[in-house]
Amino acid sequence: MKLSVNLNKVALLRNSRGAANPSPAWAAETCIAAGADGLTLHWREDNRHTLARDVRDLYSIAEARGVELNLEGDTRDELVNLAIELPVAQLTLVPVVPGEVTSDHGWSLPQQTDLIAPIVARAKRAGIRVSIFVDAVPADMEAAAATGADRVEIYTEPYAAAYGGPRQDEELGRIRQTALAAVEAGMGVNAGHDLSVENLPLLARSVPEIEEVSIGHALVCDALYVGLEAAVRAFVAATRGESVRSPRTV
Repeated sequence: MKLSVNLNKVALLRNSRGAANPSPAWAAETCIAAGADGLTLHWREDNRHTLARDVRDLYSIAEARGVELNLEGDTRDELVNLAIELPVAQLTLVPVVPGEVTSDHGWSLPQQTDLIAPIVARAKRAGIRVSIFVDAVPADMEAAAATGADRVEIYTEPYAAAYGGPRQDEELGRIRQTALAAVEAGMGVNAGHDLSVENLPLLARSVPEIEEVSIGHALVCDALYVGLEAAVRAFVAATRGESVRSPRTV
């Protein structure tokens, strides 16, 4: 399981003062030095955090450091065009509802196949690996594969919310079965949303099919307590299934 660090929250903090500090580029260098396998940015149309120039800056850093840049976002032309222009290593297509605080659901399949499939095909022609954001529903994986996507990214918030409670095993089982169904349908598996150093080790041990996790919010929160380098190292250990003590319990 590889760790791709989402740096949206660094950009959000920078934008709150309208200057250049903190710098997503400096944060990216720190994450890579601490062992991150890749970088992620979700570029939203409202520019609330990541900006187009951040995508360009982090692409250059990723290329120079030999890691991947995963660009997340909706199906709008400006995002897809930038992904292809660079080109990024991975494009993750995520449905967006106007006014949402954060992504909270996967694509409706097969209803939205006609929207997704042409973009998937266009990006793949440019040599870009394409992932689509999906709910943990095993029965949807054949429809996901029909879009032409190389991978799915399984939405993990229900598991994170259930972690440590009576529904933990049920939600973990749904992710496991969805991952198996995705592999059976010929796709790779990514995962993300609300993953933390507490709940990530169990996921890593239980669902070895997951190739990559994209984590931002919890990692940046931990960095406020222990520093960015230490936070990244803790999450890298968690991707290996190692039990990690959260800085919030110290």
